[in-house]
Amino acid sequence: MIQYRINILVMNIQITQICYFLISISFVLLCLSCAGKTGDHVETEKEWTVARKKMVSQLCAYRIKDEGILAAMNKVRRHLFIPEQSKPSPSYAYGDHPYPIGFNQTISQPYIVAYMTQCLELKSGEKVLEIGTGSGYQAAMLAELGIKVYSIEIIPQLADHAREVLKAEKYESVQVLTGDGYMGWPEHAPFDAIIVTCAPDDVPQTLIDQMKEGGRMIIPVGSGFQRLDILRKKDGKILRTEDVPVRFVPMVHSTPLSTNAPAKGK
Repeated sequence: MIQYRINILVMNIQITQICYFLISISFVLLCLSCAGKTGDHVETEKEWTVARKKMVSQLCAYRIKDEGILAAMNKVRRHLFIPEQSKPSPSYAYGDHPYPIGFNQTISQPYIVAYMTQCLELKSGEKVLEIGTGSGYQAAMLAELGIKVYSIEIIPQLADHAREVLKAEKYESVQVLTGDGYMGWPEHAPFDAIIVTCAPDDVPQTLIDQMKEGGRMIIPVGSGFQRLDILRKKDGKILRTEDVPVRFVPMVHSTPLSTNAPAKGK
């Protein structure tokens, strides 16, 4: 009887040890799994950072010389402004091309963003009107430069998306209005500069009227062939310079009826 009890006791001890062993193995595997996930996350962030640096290097090769703009583009996390459903890889999010954001709209090619910003010769503290918020990326760039940004987007879903991402990325000073860009934003006029990221057939007089004396505007113009025009207001007159050929989505007066259409590039 004593031997029998000893055997039972030994078996209980062995079973307990096995249970502890299995629990330990499970805990180790769980830790490794969590570490693996954390490692993947860190690696992804590194990939985004590397992709951003490559983008900035490409901008330098394109002769973007403004150090403030280059620093801002190296800091603003462009991939977060692309809607989740697009799920871009680092090479595509920061590639030398526009990227679809839905509703037949795109986030502009990084070079175009940098070039248009550079052409405006902005100074910190200036007030800028943006027509065509889109993803909110250009607005974030301007805010990073210390600009007071007032941005108008005609597609409500994109305006909501831009507000959400701008807030999450701490660019809460950017004001986004859902409305018709042709009307401008008279409550906050006049503006030191206006940047338009969609193409009308010609420059709207309403936007010209909202330029401050000494103000600048950069805008793509045309329906078939498009070019960037740079306008300056001097002594009440408009000096207009034709610049490089471009391709932007058209500037429209009202919200498109089909907001679920597939996205197209510029």
